[in-house]
Amino acid sequence: MSALDSSSGLVVVAPDKFKGSLSAPEASAAIARGLRAARPGLGVVEHPVADGGEGTVAVAVRAGFTHVRCAVTGPSGDRLAAAYALRGRTAVIELAQAAGVRRLGGRAVAPGAGTTRGVGELLVQALDQGAQRIVVGAGGSVTTDGGAGLVRALGAELYDALGHRLAEGGSALAGAARLEVSRLDPRLARIELLVACDVDNPLLGPRGAAAVYGPQKGATPGDVRLLEAGLTRWAELVAAATGADLRDQPGAGAAGGAGFGLAAVLGARLLPGIDLMLDLTGYRDVLAGACLVVTGEGSLDAQSLRGKAPVGVARQAAARGVPTVAVAGQCRVSPAALLHVGIQAVYPLTDLEPDLRRCQADAAVLVERVATRIAADWLTGRGGTSTGRPVCSNSDANN
Repeated sequence: MSALDSSSGLVVVAPDKFKGSLSAPEASAAIARGLRAARPGLGVVEHPVADGGEGTVAVAVRAGFTHVRCAVTGPSGDRLAAAYALRGRTAVIELAQAAGVRRLGGRAVAPGAGTTRGVGELLVQALDQGAQRIVVGAGGSVTTDGGAGLVRALGAELYDALGHRLAEGGSALAGAARLEVSRLDPRLARIELLVACDVDNPLLGPRGAAAVYGPQKGATPGDVRLLEAGLTRWAELVAAATGADLRDQPGAGAAGGAGFGLAAVLGARLLPGIDLMLDLTGYRDVLAGACLVVTGEGSLDAQSLRGKAPVGVARQAAARGVPTVAVAGQCRVSPAALLHVGIQAVYPLTDLEPDLRRCQADAAVLVERVATRIAADWLTGRGGTSTGRPVCSNSDANN
C-alpha cells in the first residue's frame, strides 16, 4: 500500500476484552497509550468492541447508550444487581449480566441448576422503559436451560406430569410435560428482538449446548446426558406449543441453549454478534479517514476465525480498504489463516512474556509495549516506510 497523506492519519483502536485480564475499554486505552507514546500527535480513536459476551453493555454505554441499573434473579436464584443499556427505543441486554459465571459471586452452582430467568427480567424492564428494539448479547453463560427460565419470566410456564410448576434449571427439563405460552407478554409481538451470537451451534447433538459447553461449565458425562435429555424434551414441547421446530437453527445452542428459547418462543432473530454490535456502535462511521485498525482479544484461535470480534472488525475495515493488525494474549492461528480474514499481522503478548500467568497479570503493561512495536512497524511521521507497509502521518491528525 502506498504512503498515506496527512488527511488519512487516524488509527482506530477496536479490541474486544482480554478475558480474565482487561475489559475491552481497558485494552483499548492501553493500546492507545502505546501508540501515542511512540508517535506523539498521532490521531487515535478508541472504539472498544464486543460480540455479545461479557462487556457488551459497557461497550454500548461507551458508544452513547445510557447505563440502566436494575435488580434481577441470578443464575442460582438469588437477587442481584444488573444493568442494561438504553438509547432512545433501543436496548442492549447482556445475558452474562444475569446468567454469567461472574454473577455467582464465587459460589458453586450445579451444571444443570442455573436459570436464565434474570435475562427475561431484564427484557421485561427494557419493555417497561418503552424499548421497541432489543438486542440480547448471548455469551458468557453459566446456564444450560435452553432459555426456559427467561421465557418463563415473560409469562410462559412449564408444568410436570402432575400439573405442578417445574423447577428452574436444565436438569429439571427432562420432567417437563407441558409448555403454556398463552400468557406471554403481548408487547413481544410489537418489538424487534435480536440476538447477538458468537457461535453457530445447534441446540442438540454432538455440537449442541450440552455436549460442547456443558463440560466447560463443570458438567460430567452423566450431567451432559441429563442436560441433553432435558433440552430434547424442551425442544419437543416448544415445537408442540409454537408449531415451529428450531432446534437445528445455527446459534440455537448459544449460551446454554438460550438462543433457542429466544428464537423459538419469543420470535427473536439470531445474528452474528460482532456485526450487530459494530452496527449499533457506529464502527463504520469511525472508519472514515482511518489508515490502520488495531484490534485484539485474549486468545486468537480457531474459534476466533468463526466470526468473533477481531475478525468482524478486520472484515469491515478491509471492505473499506483499511488494513488491520491485532494484539493477542496468545495466538494459535497461522499467519495465512489470519490474512485470509483480513488480519495482516498479529502481535502476541507471549512474545514478550512466555509465562501465561504473568502475561495475564501484567496484561496492560504488555499491551502498551506491544502497541509501541506496532507504531514502529506500521506508522511513520514521514509519510512512508522502507518495508512498504501501510503508514499514517502523525503530523496533523486529530485526536
